[in-house]
Amino acid sequence: MKIAYINADPDVPVFGNTGCSVHVQEVLLAMLQRGDEVHLFTTRIGDEAPPAITTLQIHPLPKVPKGDAGARERAALANNDALREALAREAGKGAFHLIYERYSLWSCAGMDFACEQNILSVLEVNAPLLEEQVTSRTLINRAAAEDIAMRAFRAATVITAVSRQLAYVLEQHPSARGKVHVVPNAVNAERFISAKPAMPKNGSFVIGFVGTLKASQGLTKLIESFTLVAQQSAHAQLLIVGDGPEREPLDREIAARNLVSRVRFTGSVAPESVPGLLASMDVAVAPYPALAQFYCSPLKLYEYMAAGLPIVASRIGQIEELIEDGETGLLLPPGDAGQLAKALHRLESDAETCARLGAAAQNAVQDHTWANLLEYVLSLVGPQAANAHAA
Repeated sequence: MKIAYINADPDVPVFGNTGCSVHVQEVLLAMLQRGDEVHLFTTRIGDEAPPAITTLQIHPLPKVPKGDAGARERAALANNDALREALAREAGKGAFHLIYERYSLWSCAGMDFACEQNILSVLEVNAPLLEEQVTSRTLINRAAAEDIAMRAFRAATVITAVSRQLAYVLEQHPSARGKVHVVPNAVNAERFISAKPAMPKNGSFVIGFVGTLKASQGLTKLIESFTLVAQQSAHAQLLIVGDGPEREPLDREIAARNLVSRVRFTGSVAPESVPGLLASMDVAVAPYPALAQFYCSPLKLYEYMAAGLPIVASRIGQIEELIEDGETGLLLPPGDAGQLAKALHRLESDAETCARLGAAAQNAVQDHTWANLLEYVLSLVGPQAANAHAA
């Protein structure tokens, strides 16, 4: 099957280190492993492609400049013409069977082209970008942004959303209604099951976190909680994997609490380094705060589970559907540092519970593969897509 995969989001490098980039890479890899002929159309390639996906055919789109918000909007909007031309040029060499696009705020040409050419299409939505931009960010040309989004929704054959919460938001738009299907994230479990520790524990009890360092991750409460844990345990250490805008404030907070010797930051790491770092942890956390709206399907949780780690996470959004409290992890009220510290201290003193939770989590996530996710999405589009393979 010949597939056009579109990533027109200038904030998501295809070959990068964030969860967004990993998601793109894994879907592309699942397509290639199916035997499909995959053409990537993207405004931001990022780093060099890993060896597993070097057969990908890449069609770069014009880059969107940084800086002035109005100029960025105009450039992203103009990219619709470039995308349409690139799709038409490649389709002239052989028709596409499917157009699959990671939804971005200013892109509709891919879905429009698919609709006009009678090509099956999938619009993968990972966040309510329009609503977020309207409420919390700068949006210069709101009318154009709304028009582009509705055109993309209207033209798509199928729209996928990573959570029920996100699906509900999308269903409020008449253009999307009746097309939205919930498709949570997945994991390549084989990467994590046999991973060797990247760091020695030296008798420590290592509490770990993986993700972008931003306020919505609840890291301030994690530091507050770890302070309580450190007061009771001489062996507890905190390992934070990732980077982001909260790094400097967290450094100051850690120094003020005299925890510098007990907290380690790795900074941004390549996806291939994550399994070894997870294998270096004894427990993993997802301490999300009490957010008014929580739409995501946290990739970190699937990776924690695949690594066989006992997990302590906030009881919020899609997390409640993924983790069974007391069976595959521990769920706590979001933003409660005291309860988080209590749970972590309990796990440090109870190796049997740690082993039971980790094994159950690893077993529960085995079927949540990217290959299964892709096959399910293709089944939503139609049997002709699910059964088609490249010649």
